[in-house]
Amino acid sequence: MGNCHTVGPNEALVVSGGCCGSDQKTYVVGGWAWGWWLVSDIQRITLEIMTLQPKCEDVETAEGVAITVTGVAQVKVMTEKELLGYACEQFLGKSVMEIKSVILQTLEGHLRAILGTLTVEQIYQDRDKFASLVREVAAPDVGRMGIEILSFTIKDVYDKVDYLSSLGKTQTAAVQRDADIGVAEAERDAGIREAECKKEMMDVKFIADTKMADSKRELEMQKASFNQEVNTKKAEAQLAYELQAAKEQQKIRLEEIEIEVVQRKKQIRIEEKEIERTEKELIATVKRPAEAEAYKMQQLAEGQKMKKVLTAQAEAEKIRCIGEAEAASIEAVGKAEAEKMRLKAEAYQQYGDAAKTALVLEALPKIAGKVAAPLSKTNEIVILSGEGSRVTGEVNRLLAELPVSVNALTGVDLTKPQFMLTPSASIY
Repeated sequence: MGNCHTVGPNEALVVSGGCCGSDQKTYVVGGWAWGWWLVSDIQRITLEIMTLQPKCEDVETAEGVAITVTGVAQVKVMTEKELLGYACEQFLGKSVMEIKSVILQTLEGHLRAILGTLTVEQIYQDRDKFASLVREVAAPDVGRMGIEILSFTIKDVYDKVDYLSSLGKTQTAAVQRDADIGVAEAERDAGIREAECKKEMMDVKFIADTKMADSKRELEMQKASFNQEVNTKKAEAQLAYELQAAKEQQKIRLEEIEIEVVQRKKQIRIEEKEIERTEKELIATVKRPAEAEAYKMQQLAEGQKMKKVLTAQAEAEKIRCIGEAEAASIEAVGKAEAEKMRLKAEAYQQYGDAAKTALVLEALPKIAGKVAAPLSKTNEIVILSGEGSRVTGEVNRLLAELPVSVNALTGVDLTKPQFMLTPSASIY
């Protein structure tokens, strides 16, 4: 079993050993690592910036002057895997104070060595160069320990024999002397320059007055021209404003017309929707019921039509059957009548003319009855005639037409001799 160990970005976690007896080290910066109980060795090393203050007291320079130098250095452990391994080899298990002490001694050693190669003037006058030189010389040594020098500056340089103070006084005296000479030369040059400046001032003043007069005249002319241009521009601006106002009014009117058109279109669409709604309502309330009623009437008509057709077909079938029955009956009657007539014809042939005469005589009363039938409904007949012989003529004409009628009805010709009446059978 084991535990999970985490570190922030200001520390490095070093895990040594593993479950298989491996002695390989794992470096974790700002993360986590797994450590096995009783097997893995978990240690931490700081990555924070460490501030050192190296100090070299009474170190003789190249001229043998003993001086004391103090500085400030910022260092930290490098995070690259190889360099971090160097730092862990040197400082793992040590406290921050112990790490600072080792690095401080290294820096002070290099600082002391470099002081012995420089003069006091070089050290005092160019501290940045001196600090850069110390950093360049010490960087390889501390780098092999996995340490990086972020910055190194000289804080103070002083001595106990007032060498630096004397050097400062000499420099101060030389600077004072140069300053006095400079002041005298400056005063001389200032007088000369003042006279030249006055002359130049007068020349410039004359030129300036001339130019001022010219400028004033030009100014007045420019004012007049500017006023004219201003008035012109004002008039143009006023016209442009009025024109623009008219254009804006036109645009506004166009917008209003477009708005009215849009409103009218919306109104038309609303009216179209209302028309569609009314049409749908009429379809639902009038057309559909009417169509349903029409369909109903159509179906009823179809039913009545079918009923009449079937009834007509049944009636036709009935009539056909009756007709067939009547035809059969007529056919049977006709056959019987034909047989009767055939028998009568045979009998007539056997009896000859006497039978025909008897037949005609039997038919005459019937013919006379049929002829006189209309007269049976007449109460009286009045014959108007001026002459008595006219009635006799009409009777004679009627009797003359009788044989023709009998011939047409029976086929018997009464004008033949055998049908002539004897005196005893005459009609009076």
